[in-house]
Amino acid sequence: MGLADAYLGAATQAVTLLSTPEVAASWEKPSALAEMSVAALAGHLAYQVLSVTPALRESASGQAPIPLLEHYARAAWIDAPLDGEVNTGIRAKGAEIASEGAQALFEHARAELAGQRFVLPGTPGDRTVFLPQTGWSLSLDDFLVTRLTELAVHMDDLAVSVGIPAPEIPAAAFDPVLALLARLAVRRHGRTALLRALTRAERAPSAINAL
Repeated sequence: MGLADAYLGAATQAVTLLSTPEVAASWEKPSALAEMSVAALAGHLAYQVLSVTPALRESASGQAPIPLLEHYARAAWIDAPLDGEVNTGIRAKGAEIASEGAQALFEHARAELAGQRFVLPGTPGDRTVFLPQTGWSLSLDDFLVTRLTELAVHMDDLAVSVGIPAPEIPAAAFDPVLALLARLAVRRHGRTALLRALTRAERAPSAINAL
């Protein structure tokens, strides 16, 4: 299974989660994420699906795609404070996307995903995808890894927020997420710290024990 199929499977799980009555019933309540309502979190989760369609339509910029780890090195939200402009903007955008309610959000995400099922399987993974929100480009495969990571993390956040089990992500979707998170952890904490966190918890630094 390629990354396109893995993404489509995870996105289907996310859209299904958005349709659950527990999400609608908790819409105005606080989520498991600080200063973020369930509605805003649902909007942020849906955005991971909604953002794929315009990325596929965006004209090539002529830029060469940057490596995936470089994308995260440049990302403004990495290590940004909770009340910083970037995170405040993320919460506001999620709330805006969800502003028409749970049912409308679900239907919008479902419709976008239906279109992606026709386009993505025939699109080469090395196609350059320009991201106007960042000003740089990724390969389609790397962009889909970013979407898979966001979907995996925020499906868990949303499920915990409304008191239901998180979707069990298939290996084809989970493996690239795990590889990315491990590489990011090595960059932040170092190889030895990550190795100890995975095999020798008694010697792992407290910061990495939260992985």
